[in-house]
Amino acid sequence: MEKKGSGARGHTGRREFGGASQGRSLRKGQRSSRSRSEGPSAMSSTGQDSSTRQRKSRHNPQSPPQDSSATLKRSVKKGTVPHSSPNLAEVKKKGKMKKLSQTVEEDLIVGLQGLDLDPETRVLVGTGLVFDEQLNDFHCLWDDSFPECPERLHAIKEQLILESLLDRCVSFQARFAEKEELMLVHSLEYIDLMETTQYMNEGELRILAGTYDSVYLHPNSYSCACLATGSVLRLVDAVLGAEIRNGMAVIRPPGHHAQRSLMDGYCMFNHVAVAARYAQKKHRIQRVLIVDWDVHHGQGTQFTFDQDPSVLYFSIHRYEQGRFWPHLKASNWSTVGLGQGQGYTINVPWNQVGMRDTDYIAAFLHILMPVAFEFQPQLVLVAAGYDALQGDPKGEMAATPAGFAHLTHLLMGLAGGRLILSLEGGYNLHALAKGVSASLHTLLGDPCPMLESPGAPCASAQTSISCTLEALEPFWEFLVRSVEPREEGEVEEDKVEEEDEEGRWEAATLPLDTCRWPLLQDRTGLVYDEKMMSHCNLWDNHHPETPQRILRIMCHLEELGLAARCLILPVRPAMDAELLTCHSAEYVERVRATEKMKTRELHREGASFDSIYICPSTFTCAQLATGAACRLVEAVLSGEVLNGIAIVRPPGHHAERDAACGFCFFNSVAVAARHAQAIAGRALRILIVDWDVHHGNGTQHMFEDDPSVLYMSLHRYDRGTFFPMGDEGASSQVGRAAGTGFTVNVPWNGPRMGDADYLTAWHRLVLPIAYEFNPELVLVSAGFDAAQGDPLGGCQVTPEGYAHLTHLLMGLASGRIILILEGGYNLASISESMAACTHSLLGDPPPPLTSLRPPQPGALASITETIQVHRRYWRSLRMMRMEDKEECPSSKPVIKKLPKATNPVSPKGTATPSGKVPEAGMRKTAAAAKESTLGHSKSKTAKAVLAQGQSSEQAAREASLDQATSKETSVGGTAMDQHASAETTKNSPSQNTFEDPVGETEPIQTPLASCADKQTTEASPVQGATAQQSPDQLTESLSTLKLNSAALETQESEEGLLGEAAGGQDMNSLMLMQGFGDFNTQDVFYAVTPLSWCPHLVAVCPIPAEGLDTAQPCKTCGTLQENWVCLTCYQVYCSRYVHAHMVHHHEASEHPLVLSCVDLSTWCYVCQAYVHHQDLQEVKSAAHQSKFGEDMPHSH
Repeated sequence: MEKKGSGARGHTGRREFGGASQGRSLRKGQRSSRSRSEGPSAMSSTGQDSSTRQRKSRHNPQSPPQDSSATLKRSVKKGTVPHSSPNLAEVKKKGKMKKLSQTVEEDLIVGLQGLDLDPETRVLVGTGLVFDEQLNDFHCLWDDSFPECPERLHAIKEQLILESLLDRCVSFQARFAEKEELMLVHSLEYIDLMETTQYMNEGELRILAGTYDSVYLHPNSYSCACLATGSVLRLVDAVLGAEIRNGMAVIRPPGHHAQRSLMDGYCMFNHVAVAARYAQKKHRIQRVLIVDWDVHHGQGTQFTFDQDPSVLYFSIHRYEQGRFWPHLKASNWSTVGLGQGQGYTINVPWNQVGMRDTDYIAAFLHILMPVAFEFQPQLVLVAAGYDALQGDPKGEMAATPAGFAHLTHLLMGLAGGRLILSLEGGYNLHALAKGVSASLHTLLGDPCPMLESPGAPCASAQTSISCTLEALEPFWEFLVRSVEPREEGEVEEDKVEEEDEEGRWEAATLPLDTCRWPLLQDRTGLVYDEKMMSHCNLWDNHHPETPQRILRIMCHLEELGLAARCLILPVRPAMDAELLTCHSAEYVERVRATEKMKTRELHREGASFDSIYICPSTFTCAQLATGAACRLVEAVLSGEVLNGIAIVRPPGHHAERDAACGFCFFNSVAVAARHAQAIAGRALRILIVDWDVHHGNGTQHMFEDDPSVLYMSLHRYDRGTFFPMGDEGASSQVGRAAGTGFTVNVPWNGPRMGDADYLTAWHRLVLPIAYEFNPELVLVSAGFDAAQGDPLGGCQVTPEGYAHLTHLLMGLASGRIILILEGGYNLASISESMAACTHSLLGDPPPPLTSLRPPQPGALASITETIQVHRRYWRSLRMMRMEDKEECPSSKPVIKKLPKATNPVSPKGTATPSGKVPEAGMRKTAAAAKESTLGHSKSKTAKAVLAQGQSSEQAAREASLDQATSKETSVGGTAMDQHASAETTKNSPSQNTFEDPVGETEPIQTPLASCADKQTTEASPVQGATAQQSPDQLTESLSTLKLNSAALETQESEEGLLGEAAGGQDMNSLMLMQGFGDFNTQDVFYAVTPLSWCPHLVAVCPIPAEGLDTAQPCKTCGTLQENWVCLTCYQVYCSRYVHAHMVHHHEASEHPLVLSCVDLSTWCYVCQAYVHHQDLQEVKSAAHQSKFGEDMPHSH
């Protein structure tokens, strides 16, 4: 239907009930007469008769036929009545339409009843916790400082007691996993070998541990590993047996690195992998999602399921182009699974340290959540490592406990809330305890704290996410992007937009203690007053904005027991001072004057506005509706309740400052927003989400110049022909003045938008912007006329869909969210939809969306259009589309020999005290290591080729991928490093020298040879001969083992601490190099394939008039060692191996390209690669002239 308004007039796609006499405009919701030749309804212009239309509507009520109102001259208005007298034909037509409407409603009710939304049978409560002191009965016998230690669980327990979390959880006794259960993932031979460790002495344990990578063994290791796995299985039984809603297993040792017949990285048995298979076998679960947020890639879990489409594996981990443990090419974004499992392995590799909450959340929103909604898991398991927390010595990331609370909250919307977290890594005891506590708070239903450092994902994170999206898009319909190309000049505009960021409005310092977890006696407030039913249409009893709307909603909430679970708050009328914050005094008095008008005057007054009817009670009801919203704001901001719903009418979002419009008189949401800011005494950051099917023109106008209020609307637009007509709801409407960018419109240009379309908008647009804005209060203009079965909206959003939209918004603003009823005109639809939202607000998990279709192409086009408009204002929207996968940094081979370690290191990046224990690297012969890598050499000029650190078996495995990775094994050339000394000057006590790039002169790095041997032993569906001894051979050897104590002491004096899994140089890497010919041990060789083009070349600015001086000192510290010049601003700073001032400059300015003052190479921070392109020739020539006093002899 259409309404009268400014701008173009045309069809709206809405149903029309009746028509209008010639020359009179039709309004939204109107029923009037038409000539017999037009048929009993104006729903179609195709010539169908009424019976055909009725069958179509009964069969598919979600897809109303096309509207014929395009033929009408004026728009359809809301709430007016015909002036002609009814006759028999009109009465018959009205009866037929009423019957048709009832049929649609009855069909919807039957469908909703089949969903079994009864909270008594559907809603589970309780969070399970397994915490057993027996899990502390093992430790490293030969090194008391080993990071995987009993103190980890002690610290967690103290924190949980401090925050009173233990008493709030349902405690479960840990149990031992049976051999048959372990055999779901591990081989019997391997399990039997691990079992024998119970009877070994310390020397035997050390020798066996030395045959694996980064492990230690204790006589109790086997029993504790069995207990840890069994703990997760106990929670699986409890969750799937409906004893509890979700749970967490606080266990050790970790498990996600363990493979079928291989210990690895502190892990003996793979707990989450066994749990997934156990759930499938015992509980008949068909689809399991495993999320691994440990900072290290869970290669053991990936290899277990990489050919299995029933298990979706998602890992987000530190990679650094293969420099970080486990140094596997299989950890990169290009690995997506094998065979039938293609697309079911998802890797998001972080290629730099310091990743923050916003980076992790962006990966979840853009990748994991869309795929998960399409996959529809029945159980979610999390390999919950907390070594990405700020302060962890292994991960060196900057995530916070609050960030993990948000990740947990996002996952709680999946699988009907069936979520189990299993502890993995985490080695800063304080951070680990806080991280576990944050996740447990969230599982218990506490609101997520506000993020300490909100914003947009960094450039490196955006690149990683974009590459992963490119790899996965062929497999998942929910990741398909609109094909609309970016306009010319848009890339150049981005550079200007980034510079403009400095002048944008900044968020105020949070006045809240973001680490505080409020415990509220009442969670959800509810405001309702039946007095608001007295507003009615005196001339049309069938007007869609009927008093029964709020009555039916409230009755349904009472029937479901939801109202009893809420705190019912008294309603009060809005005070004039509150109304005047959004409306003019003249307009308020004009509405007040209607209380004393006669019927004819009321009709005349209503006709003077757009789609309005007025009765003597209108002013009082509008006052109550607005006052109710203000009362709820007071309750939320005071902490009386966490969130709330306002069941009010008349609606408000169309009301302008000086005019009623579209059934609306006072703009309740707008007044509530201003009231919240008045209470706070400052410009509180408020997000208004308007999901009513009609654009909230009034709300938009009231805040279009205010950056403290972010208004986001998703609505039918139909290219300006859907009410309120014109271009007000177009994506190009972005606000004005200081508020530019803070008005976001997603205009749907057609009907039948459903759950998938709205969720896609949420993941790609609404939530990224919202997290960047970081609101302190969320208000929702909760119209339900986009709901399935609504007579005006023509859309298909289900109650379950609204529940998910609400749940996702609840992660914002510390859970302070208020839903205020707007439109919605199918009584069954609005009742069920509001009930579903109330369930979510009360903390109940959203029900699964079992029949979710892919988003419509039209929806994708609208979302993409809005993103293109707003990416200049919101950095979180600047995910690039990789037209060529060559633009994505990948693991290309590096020809490199590392200098001999003067201070051996532990594999996970910690500095190693000398004189401790045998290094874990002695697992293969030098010949085997040589064989595993020689085949990758492509250059006769290379002294050594550490190509991916792969074994031949692993290379064969990855060759089967459909990714064109073979080209990555070629070597594009060699270059001598001119600053070898810089390699050992990294100023990080917790970072070993060999895990990091060598200054900015190491571009696309790959796994080190020190872990090449490890990969040959990885159990996978593609099995091959390995150099590692079999478990039987190890057992036989150990049975006759005699340790020479003197030799052991010698080893202790020469080799370093056994560490957890990461990037250290071991003896094997030195042996590996010996097979490639003669080396000068002081030389370092490289083979680098620079990018032939880079999308960031547009950032290169002309050389300044004063020229280029490569001899300049660092602008910050004055050093002359290893400086770089920024090719955007031409400032000079030192490299990361001096004082890292150029790195800091890039992070602050986001200028991507820099030129080395030493070797004149060009590095792109965003692409994490060297770049060689003709556009750089001029600046390189100038640098060469400055450095050597002569022109470059030739172009390279």
